[in-house]
Amino acid sequence: MNIRQAAAKVTFLKNAYHKHQEKRNFASPYQFESRKKDQKIACIVLAGYKPFTWEVVFDRLHRFIPTNVDVCLLSSGKYDNDLAAIAKAHDWSYLSTKKNNVSIIQNLAVKLFDHADLFFKIDEDIFVTKGMFESLLTTYRQVATDQHYQPGFVAPILPINGYSYVDALVAAEVTDAYQKQFGPLLRAAGPTHVIENEPAVAKFFWGEGGTFPHIDELAAKVGAAAPAYSAMTIRFSIGCILFSRQLWQDMHMFPAGHGSAMGIDEEHIDAQCILLSQAMILDKNALAGHLSFGKQNQPMKAYYLAHPDRFAIHSL
Repeated sequence: MNIRQAAAKVTFLKNAYHKHQEKRNFASPYQFESRKKDQKIACIVLAGYKPFTWEVVFDRLHRFIPTNVDVCLLSSGKYDNDLAAIAKAHDWSYLSTKKNNVSIIQNLAVKLFDHADLFFKIDEDIFVTKGMFESLLTTYRQVATDQHYQPGFVAPILPINGYSYVDALVAAEVTDAYQKQFGPLLRAAGPTHVIENEPAVAKFFWGEGGTFPHIDELAAKVGAAAPAYSAMTIRFSIGCILFSRQLWQDMHMFPAGHGSAMGIDEEHIDAQCILLSQAMILDKNALAGHLSFGKQNQPMKAYYLAHPDRFAIHSL
């Protein structure tokens, strides 16, 4: 076998592998209740497992999503009558899969919304704010225009996040108060860090003790600041991002992996952004609330139910 034949064989095997993976990445029966308007932008919301958040989360989404964005609620591994009813009431689409795999359902959503070039991806414990969507779109386009980076995805400041919590503290001007309670500022993601495992930290960012402001107040402040963004240098938890169909294609979709694929979608898109030189961008003029990470979830559910005013929309 000569060099040309060997190269052709390698190409053939790569293509065969990607075709095999593509089949796996869509491999689940599904139901799709379509109300799509064939917009160029879509918003897909992973939901189904934290119903106590839905009243506020979907009220915020309904109020703040631009009218030219198709919205689809996704439930992986179940058909949820309440989610279907919420989607119908707001004239949103609803997609459910039989198999519980977050990569598969996101791949199906991108495929089904075939007119969309850009996608907001949001989790059901993300509390969007006024102007967030518009700012992410503006920043995505500005990054491409500036040509310092090729954008992979753009994300808002999330106070409960291993990278952007520092930006939230700086914007709120409460870095000293945080450090006195929880130690030095360190941009680091993962369950070994207090930002992801300490319930008291999550409560701090939701206003416990009166130090950190309400998210709507802080969102208005960062939204009014001079335009700014930065490239992120560590793993970013993708509870709220804006990405393109082109990136999804370039990274060969979200990998189905094994089981629910929880976290695999995040690892893949973060890694591929690095490998493809498509930057992970933090929009410093956009902010959203994030309820909690795994070890914080149960205490924060109780906190959420006891303090509804901390999460509801404030008049601005």
